[in-house]
Amino acid sequence: MRVLLSNDDGIGAPGFAVLEAIARKLTKDIWVVAPETEQSGASHSLTLHRPLRVRQVRRRRFAVDGTPTDCVLLALNTLMKDNRPDLVLSGVNRGMNAADDVTYSGTVAVAMEATLLGVPAIAFSQDFTNRVHWSTAETHAPLLVCRLLAVGWPKDVLINVNFPDVVPTAVTGVEIARQGRYMFGDAVTERQDPRGRPYFWIGAENSDTDPTMRARERRRGTDLWALSRGAISVTAVSLDLTHRATQRRLEEAFARCSTSRASA
Repeated sequence: MRVLLSNDDGIGAPGFAVLEAIARKLTKDIWVVAPETEQSGASHSLTLHRPLRVRQVRRRRFAVDGTPTDCVLLALNTLMKDNRPDLVLSGVNRGMNAADDVTYSGTVAVAMEATLLGVPAIAFSQDFTNRVHWSTAETHAPLLVCRLLAVGWPKDVLINVNFPDVVPTAVTGVEIARQGRYMFGDAVTERQDPRGRPYFWIGAENSDTDPTMRARERRRGTDLWALSRGAISVTAVSLDLTHRATQRRLEEAFARCSTSRASA
């Protein structure tokens, strides 16, 4: 199995070393195409208004001065076009990517771009409060990947995995969970620079340890609920964002409007 690795924390991030250790337990055919620097919060963005530079670190290992999406796009369409991977793994992110994080996450965006380009993908994130238990992801991910691949999933779906903030032996199991809800971007801090001009920081100053940031809506069956119980959350994320019920209601309403005009 040929595996491509990428992330949003950058090619030198501690979590990326963990991802490489996970991949080595699965295969020897590993390719790395990851951002040169941290790209957290980049979401599914592309670099369109400047050229991209690719630095070859060594054989099958490249650093890109762009976004996580840029990395996957370049990997599959250029660097690996004659050796496309069978699987893309992303992460391991420092901090969870559950609930509404999914829409901001560059880690998840790696899996999104791979899925759009026809390659199965899994995003990994390690939740933490104070200390990051990297060994939890490293211990449990390889078997989890094998189990997921054995089951399989549709071509327009990616798998988002979050590991709980516990040591490996304290993991309570694996829960197949739906995406939860909680707010992150509503914490904005305003300050002044030395010249008296205002500037802003989005997100709490200590978002990983601030009690208000850790207060999450933990409804039963969600990824947040699973993590709060010490379980690994596994969420199947669809790239089709269409809300079916609303779509049907709109179709019915606009069909009635068309009929009314025709009658008039």
